[in-house]
Amino acid sequence: MVVCMGVEERSVDSPVKDVTPAVAVAGAEPVGGARGAAGHRLGPVGLVVAGGLSVQFGSALAVLLMPRAGALGVVTLRLVLAALVLLLVCRPKVRGYGRADWGTIVAFGAAMAGMNICIYQAVDRIPLGVAVTLEVLGPLALSVIASRRLMNLLWAGLALGGVLLLSGGGFDRLDPVGAAFALAAGVMWALYIVFSARTGRRFPQADGLALAMAFGAVLSLPLGLVEAGGKLLVPSTIGLGLAVALMSSVLPYTLELLALRRLPAPTFAILMSLEPAIAATAGFFVLSQALSLTDALAIALVIAASMGAVRTQARGGAR
Repeated sequence: MVVCMGVEERSVDSPVKDVTPAVAVAGAEPVGGARGAAGHRLGPVGLVVAGGLSVQFGSALAVLLMPRAGALGVVTLRLVLAALVLLLVCRPKVRGYGRADWGTIVAFGAAMAGMNICIYQAVDRIPLGVAVTLEVLGPLALSVIASRRLMNLLWAGLALGGVLLLSGGGFDRLDPVGAAFALAAGVMWALYIVFSARTGRRFPQADGLALAMAFGAVLSLPLGLVEAGGKLLVPSTIGLGLAVALMSSVLPYTLELLALRRLPAPTFAILMSLEPAIAATAGFFVLSQALSLTDALAIALVIAASMGAVRTQARGGAR
């Protein structure tokens, strides 16, 4: 069941991605007194982790679907089917909004489509865990720039060390095109965060998410039709595409929505920092993508940098 109330996409007051590890918008108080005992937080923490598992295992399922529909075809299936579900459930209003409101929707939808196109092109070429690790650099850079704290330069350096380990001295080890797409997805993710926040301020409930998802679906549709054509209409392909849409968009957004009512924004963002590790796990179990010890260490460095940036920004915002 999709809950269409209160929070935009992964968050309104503390917007985060497809997955937002390194960004915590300090000062966003959750509803329901989430600053209680640690035991009281086990429920929402479990919801966030379940959402992360859903997103990344949905991405692994998308990789399995790519031989049938291609990377662009899978993006189209995910966005179109997720948009249909959200529009049917949320029934957003379209009247009473100005040009600036619709401009925000257009920007948010374009960032969403660009983010998905780039990351799916990446995972079609490089391991899922590595792709998500490189993608995380976009939100991490946004966090460092937004905080303007010297300590975050240390975290940025730590993340850079992780990236250098992943590259092994050159991205040709990974497939340079796949690595470039993953980094581009990180840029789109950072833009997604910015416009997600603006959308949440301008539109009530999840109306903005549904409308932006629909616009992103429209943008991706021609690309998917060119690459996959009639393959997108095969019933089994549609069924798998619906599973990807539910696992990667609808279900995690709902779980995170419920969690954010009781979970502080910094805690939420730290949990999202685990997504590269979850992605690597999904890649291993679903796609048989084993990581070397060096790759695992690189992912751990980026996760540590993301968590450190979140904690530094949270402490700075609390002063």
